[in-house]
Amino acid sequence: MSEPTIRSLGATLTNSGVEFAVASKHAEKIELCLFDAEGGEEIARLPMKREGEEHRLAVDGIKEGTRYGFRAHGTYDPNQGLWFDPSKLLVDPYAKEIDRPFRYDPRLGTFGEDTQDLIPRAIVSHDIRLKPAKPLFEPGGLIYEIAVKPFTMLHPDVPAEKRGTLAALAHPAVIAHLKRLHVDAVELMPITAWIDERHLPPLGLSNGWGYNPVAFMALDPRIVPGGVEELRETVAALHAEGIAVILDLVFNHTGESDRQGSTLSLRGLDNPTYFHHDPNQPGVLINDTGTGNTVACDQPATRQLIIDSLRHFVLHAGIDGFRFDLATVLGRTAKGFDPESLTLRSLFADDVLQDRIMIAEPWDIGPGGYQLGNFPAPFLEWNDRARDDLRCFWRGDDNKIGDIATILAGSSSFFGRDGRTQTRSVNFLAAHDGFTLMDIVSYAHKHNEANGENNRDGHNENFSWNNGVEGKTDNPVILRKRRTDIEALLSTLFATRGTIMLTAGDECGRTQRGNNNAYCQDNDITWMDWTTPDEELIGHTAWLASLRRRFTAFSEMEFFNGKGDVLWFSANGTAMTVPDWETPAARVLGMAIGTEDRDSGKKTRLAVLLNRANEEQHVKLPASSGAGWSLLKPEGAAPVQGETIVPARSVSFLLEN
Repeated sequence: MSEPTIRSLGATLTNSGVEFAVASKHAEKIELCLFDAEGGEEIARLPMKREGEEHRLAVDGIKEGTRYGFRAHGTYDPNQGLWFDPSKLLVDPYAKEIDRPFRYDPRLGTFGEDTQDLIPRAIVSHDIRLKPAKPLFEPGGLIYEIAVKPFTMLHPDVPAEKRGTLAALAHPAVIAHLKRLHVDAVELMPITAWIDERHLPPLGLSNGWGYNPVAFMALDPRIVPGGVEELRETVAALHAEGIAVILDLVFNHTGESDRQGSTLSLRGLDNPTYFHHDPNQPGVLINDTGTGNTVACDQPATRQLIIDSLRHFVLHAGIDGFRFDLATVLGRTAKGFDPESLTLRSLFADDVLQDRIMIAEPWDIGPGGYQLGNFPAPFLEWNDRARDDLRCFWRGDDNKIGDIATILAGSSSFFGRDGRTQTRSVNFLAAHDGFTLMDIVSYAHKHNEANGENNRDGHNENFSWNNGVEGKTDNPVILRKRRTDIEALLSTLFATRGTIMLTAGDECGRTQRGNNNAYCQDNDITWMDWTTPDEELIGHTAWLASLRRRFTAFSEMEFFNGKGDVLWFSANGTAMTVPDWETPAARVLGMAIGTEDRDSGKKTRLAVLLNRANEEQHVKLPASSGAGWSLLKPEGAAPVQGETIVPARSVSFLLEN
């Protein structure tokens, strides 16, 4: 028997006014607070009517643009998980627009302290419903991860008033950069409303990435001042250029945090329903996220909120897909992670969401939290094992040849379980968390002192190296080594089978000065410097992307079948043997794969040669059934006669003639 659907929550415009509705099983009473046109003075406080687990009230004579909030009455007993405190103004979980950003203040977590002057007002909005088109992005493409403000804040071609906002992504100069890189989809780091972690303001820091949400639908006014309309127009501009838009959403926790945290929305409305608690200690929050609380995604009200949030972004902005932060939480039930959980299945059962791209970050920090390869198809999954193995291979670690071959072939060790024949891997070298690509080859250790936690925060193991000097240097030899390593890393990534992701700025040589946890650096540590981009590196990345577009083998999702569709070979041009695979310090690997050349429309073979040695290597090529091989370079193709020289620490691509 299916659970009942919760109907039309939030603020719904009617012919005579607005109907307000909010879900709360445990509140004794909920009041609707209405504010003046500027959201300053409260002009009415009206009791809502309970209808089962919902509280509703129709108010005639008010219209679009009305500012409002809620106050919830009931027992205040944190030891029992009850946080009802009518002194706290609460934001509607279904708010689609708010009139100001969230700002942390200790009063937000103090019982009996009125917070009306601190809390944003939700705004009654009119929805413009779109007819969803088929998503532009298909698995196998190139995703470009963007933090909106850092990416555009210093762009000289973007008008000053638009820098740091979502609208900047629609500027012709920004779109030109994306098209130069052959980007298939931009993945926008959180743009929904968030609040600073409470330890940041005393340090003079602020959360610049948005992974501390309060409202799941409302866009943050700091980076999307135009609300849903700005999102819709930006998506349309990108779509017009063939670029899909994926939203990175956080449904695993909220900025209300732990027991010392703030009462902003869900906690004040119905804490026992919306968050996981220790079944033996109802006042103890489960912390599977490392942020203080964990959203109870298996609860019907929470599940409906998640589904409705996703539907909102598709129907009212045309979003192509979603990436879910700490996505294991979405599948958690009372018994642990369940890949067939009702919440996960509901994503693809919904008529609006069933064809959207869904990407999981397949882990959290709770028991059994690491679930790489275990999400149900058609989920794509961030592959951190590929990330680490790609780094370790080029760092020079032993026994990595087999790991690299597995990644190049689509990581069947994770995604080929239970007879599955297709990869769902999203391969990447760097993401918002951790080092930038430049910092991977420039720092052997993290340098997070600017975060105010004595360098205790962030991962200690980054599988990185510094090429002889830790951090910044003017030594041209070391700078050339770093560039060479970055080009090799990128070349390997773009040669992997499956979907790939590039973090914005990595193609430009962007650094965070060794900071691998820069979420709180809303400043020039994370802001992209457009005045000194590495044009040579951008050109190399663009060329790799053009190869990936040209040859179908890279973006195909099927695993190799071992029946002649791939040949792994050593430097002598012959098939790899067991001793070759087991040589700890092996430095060279060749891969020849069947592919279609979209330029010619013909079936052919492509060879990829990896040389991680510090010296050039002479590599014999496999016997050709045609007229030999040609070395592919940005400036064109050059025929080779049976053997080629692969420069030190590089990747070569050759096409069978």
